[in-house]
Amino acid sequence: MKKRFGIFAAVVIAAALTLTGCSSSESTACPKVDVPTITEGKLTIATGEPAYYPWIIDDAPETGNGFEGAVAYAVAKQLGFEATCVVWVRTTFDSAVTPGEKNFDFNLQQFSITEERKAAVDFSSPYYTAPQAIVSFKGSKIEGITSLAELKGAKLGAAVGTTSLDAIQNQIGIAPQVFNDNAAGVSALKNKQIDGLVVDLPTAFYLSGVEVPNGLIVGQLPSTGSGDQFGLLLTKGSKLTPFVTDAVDAITADGTLAAITEKWLATDAGAPVLKP
Repeated sequence: MKKRFGIFAAVVIAAALTLTGCSSSESTACPKVDVPTITEGKLTIATGEPAYYPWIIDDAPETGNGFEGAVAYAVAKQLGFEATCVVWVRTTFDSAVTPGEKNFDFNLQQFSITEERKAAVDFSSPYYTAPQAIVSFKGSKIEGITSLAELKGAKLGAAVGTTSLDAIQNQIGIAPQVFNDNAAGVSALKNKQIDGLVVDLPTAFYLSGVEVPNGLIVGQLPSTGSGDQFGLLLTKGSKLTPFVTDAVDAITADGTLAAITEKWLATDAGAPVLKP
């Protein structure tokens, strides 16, 4: 009799816990926020797959670790969303910059703001300005060079649709090898199919220190003006754009963005600027 009662009691307790779980879930439901997101009460943010250090740590944007992870949650907070009401999705770089409706509210994966892209998508205010740099390996034909002129005979690559690709063509003046993404470019560099890979400087620090065996940074490309400015990317004509821009401006003005930058991004020490 006692055994049957024990089983019955266990069932009752399990049912109670289930009901408690439902109640708890309902109590933590996302409140309505008065901004036009694709899902009411939630903010859907996109990034690349994989997402690399120092932008996202351990390819886990939901942790908020890494520069862009931290920026995303700082913007979410400004918009009125708790961290538990943020949903992450993944996209390729190339698909994000093409015209059309998106499955995210905003996307951040080092999108440089250009006039050409602004014809297809919206951007927020800039949240980072980055120079371009060349990653190579010890013993490569471009190790130790000090000027752009010395790169004329080099094989350099960059990811499709990036300003890094534009920099090879316009600043160095050679035909680049084009890759679907940075991961493919890194693979080619490891296999010594190219002499160098052009990326933004923080990514160059990571690739040279972690991904590429005996990696090194050959140098930064000279500034062409304001630098390579990154913006949060939204659907063209999105009603959310002014809200996101205001949020970026707010975290810039109150020092939050500067603190995030100092925490997660390396300085340019060890990456000399190449002579024009």
